[in-house]
Amino acid sequence: MTLLLGRFGAVTLACGLAMASGAALAQSAPKPAAPAAAAPAAPQPVGPVRLDLQPMQSPWTKICGKDQGNNKEVCYTTRDFGQAADQPPTLAVAIYQMSGEEKRIARFLLPVALMLKPGFRLIIDKGEPIDGKFAICFPNGCFAEAELNGATLATLKKAQVANVIVRNQANNEVTFSLPMKDFGAAFDGPAIDPKVLEQQNQELQKQLQEKAQKEREQLEKQSAQPAPGAPAPAPAAPQPPK
Repeated sequence: MTLLLGRFGAVTLACGLAMASGAALAQSAPKPAAPAAAAPAAPQPVGPVRLDLQPMQSPWTKICGKDQGNNKEVCYTTRDFGQAADQPPTLAVAIYQMSGEEKRIARFLLPVALMLKPGFRLIIDKGEPIDGKFAICFPNGCFAEAELNGATLATLKKAQVANVIVRNQANNEVTFSLPMKDFGAAFDGPAIDPKVLEQQNQELQKQLQEKAQKEREQLEKQSAQPAPGAPAPAPAAPQPPK
């Protein structure tokens, strides 16, 4: 659906990845996910890896809009998760619901450099695994999704933890553990006011720009300093008298 590429998880990150409202929801580019968690460049550990992620913003956020394909209202409840507040998000999750349909879709934005063929597994608390598949990848992350029936959704609303299990390029199993507290209340609650959402995004964009400017200035300052141990520049040779 066209809403997928709009504002998925972009409530707290203006560099976003799947709706603000209507047609504008489909115009945002994918946001960077942190690939290092699933596929570090250094020699990778042997055996399973577990990452206990933390929310990147305080509340779950429910966003609603019209699906341009069938003119039905589509809502999704989303949140971004990462390893630390000062790092890019590792993944984002959005649970979609379309008016008049019982089926629900759990969509995830996962890091790149994962093995796509095995897909992923979703385990809610200590329940049975739910199989999911990758849908499409971008340079900054991959979308994956799983279908949820009514009973599974009811379980998810009350869940404390959801585990997303994938495999990295070394074929090691990687588990992303997500706290699900307050998801049910947000899913059943009202959608965020589009004006409030836009204000949040504008404020975040300003913060990101300020942070990028500071980092740029710091890099320029470091590049202007001589490298450690480098010889001091030789003094200019005296000019002969005229």
